[in-house]
Amino acid sequence: MRKEIHPEYHLVNVHCSCGNTFQTKSTVKELRVEICNVCHPFYTGKQKLIDTAGRVEKYRRKYKVATPAE
Repeated sequence: MRKEIHPEYHLVNVHCSCGNTFQTKSTVKELRVEICNVCHPFYTGKQKLIDTAGRVEKYRRKYKVATPAE
């Protein structure tokens, strides 16, 4: 690797809007994020499927699997 072309990595504190802080390495001096692994709905299990205008039901009706006649 060539010298003096790569940025320096600093140990920085990351501050989330929920109040969580943790340390990581980055090229910037300080990081402020809106969402982190503590408050993100995917990681907390609080993710909800929002059905706007009945799109899920419309899809289910359109692609309904026909049951075989006995």
